[in-house]
Amino acid sequence: MNIDLTNARWFKSTRSSPTKDCVEVAHLDAGMVGVRDSKNPTGPALVFTPSEWDAFTAGVADGEFNRP
Repeated sequence: MNIDLTNARWFKSTRSSPTKDCVEVAHLDAGMVGVRDSKNPTGPALVFTPSEWDAFTAGVADGEFNRP
């Protein structure tokens, strides 16, 4: 799948300071979600389907990715 990210509106968490490197997220057409590294905005991005993004964010909220 090839998604055009040219007009994507990327944003960082409001908890991220302007001088810190972070991930950026963009809400795309058809409910898709893009994720990229803020240090490399012209580099590659991951693109998730709506169900993949929902599963990921639910896992984060449930602590699934917390370090032991």
